[in-house]
Amino acid sequence: MDAFQASATIRAPAERVWAILTDGAAYTSWDSGVTRVDGRIADGERITVHSEIAPGRAFPVTVSMQPPHGMTWSGGMPVGLFRGIRTFTVVPDGETTTVTMREEYRGPLVGLMSRSVPDLSPSFVRFVNGLKERAEAG
Repeated sequence: MDAFQASATIRAPAERVWAILTDGAAYTSWDSGVTRVDGRIADGERITVHSEIAPGRAFPVTVSMQPPHGMTWSGGMPVGLFRGIRTFTVVPDGETTTVTMREEYRGPLVGLMSRSVPDLSPSFVRFVNGLKERAEAG
């Protein structure tokens, strides 16, 4: 598979959702599936993400932000041989906010490398549902 995606509609303002989404240090305080984020989630910053789905592995990514509606984390192999691009989209709609998290892979080694990528669907669902619970709790 070359892409994974999960969405949740959250009964909270986009500003609250955005604040939680960009506070990497607090990811472990809600059911995100992330065990640690090294660095500051901010535009142009490089962070390293550690997750339960891949214990012992770290994922260095560069953050690109379009606050408060979107953020992208991208990383991968040199010269674009294989790239993972995770996009977070935050869409306000009255009393609710819809968040979508999508990761897709690009580059000439996608066919080979994507075979080693585990099914991220359950962890994506866990992340957006954890974000929903945290944001709705206030």
